[in-house]
Amino acid sequence: MNCYCGNTKSYKNCCEVFHLNNGKTETAEQLMRSRYSAFVLANGDYLMQTHHISTRPISEKKAIVKWAKSVEWIKLEILNTTEGLSNNEEGTVMFNAYFYDNGNVDVIHENSAFIRENNKWYYLGYAKN
Repeated sequence: MNCYCGNTKSYKNCCEVFHLNNGKTETAEQLMRSRYSAFVLANGDYLMQTHHISTRPISEKKAIVKWAKSVEWIKLEILNTTEGLSNNEEGTVMFNAYFYDNGNVDVIHENSAFIRENNKWYYLGYAKN
């Protein structure tokens, strides 16, 4: 079975690696994909660990996990990336995350900002256009 994030690798050989190494990814897109898989699995600890401390919604962790469990995730679609490579300090990933909510298909469309500190990528929030 392919990984939840849409890669053709298995979860064990893809996002699980990052879930077990506290989000040490090489690129912002890898972190984005691993965070999507964490939403599918309702892995709130990983979502908090990989969210930059300056914007981390610790008080919302339970609500985020509850919501992630309440929907059925369909697929992640990466639309665009800017920078976000191992030689960059920041980057963006534009994506659509599709899910069923009460029987209806819905989508989260976001251009996410990422920052690399101490050789580790973190999700910052919505990218400013």
